[in-house]
Amino acid sequence: MAELLHVSTPHCHVIKDGSIVTVTMHRPEARNALSTDMLVGLADAFGYIDSEPQVRVGILTGADGAFCSGADLKAMGTPSEDPRVRRRAAEIEDFHWKGLLRQARPSKPLVAAVEGPAVAGGTELVAGTDIRIAARGATFGLYEARRGLFPMGGCAVRLARQIPYTHAMDMLLTGRSYTAREAADIGLVTRVVPDGAAMDAARTAAEAIAACGPLAVQAILRVHRETEGMAEEEALRVSDRVGWQVMASDDAKEGARAFAEKRAARFTGT
Repeated sequence: MAELLHVSTPHCHVIKDGSIVTVTMHRPEARNALSTDMLVGLADAFGYIDSEPQVRVGILTGADGAFCSGADLKAMGTPSEDPRVRRRAAEIEDFHWKGLLRQARPSKPLVAAVEGPAVAGGTELVAGTDIRIAARGATFGLYEARRGLFPMGGCAVRLARQIPYTHAMDMLLTGRSYTAREAADIGLVTRVVPDGAAMDAARTAAEAIAACGPLAVQAILRVHRETEGMAEEEALRVSDRVGWQVMASDDAKEGARAFAEKRAARFTGT
């Protein structure tokens, strides 16, 4: 049964449904532009996904046909009217960076479901996720340089590590908009679906991830992140250290039994 979680805020709704948590940026009157209420909610939601043992995957999306139109500097600099949000803003160190997935990315996968604009900070949020489903009418872009600003959410570093260098520089230095098809062609998004279908496709991907062994999934993410930039020999040593722990787990034994018995595996994360 779907459950609205206590970490939700007026601008960020967090719903747990089984092992999947859906995080919805909810400020439709401003095309889900970032605010203090939203960033605190995002930071808490990502922390919950990371720490809650029952959660295996998260989905990040936006309300009412928009993903996120970037930062609303006025709203980000204005204290929330919600007492709990004000308290959490004081308690969470660097809540802006955690909310933007610049810091403390969850150890579990995040799937982005993108409809409409995902620009500036919206594109930076997309770059912090692991699988990205874009509706045909979605738009992407890092507009900061065009406005004399800097992409503080991490894309000045992260983007060229995810997509070819020249495409990253084109996006960062020209500040132009990209269609969903262009974003897929350069590898920024995983695939493009019809308008209105991004959430269903993201849910399908999340359910496929949730059916896998959680130790294996988290180990794959961990090895990728920890070995980025390492020489292959050094990276393989990290991979072996982490991988053999997974291979010795109860989940690995259960996976083999389930295969032999022609049934779905019942993974416990141990």
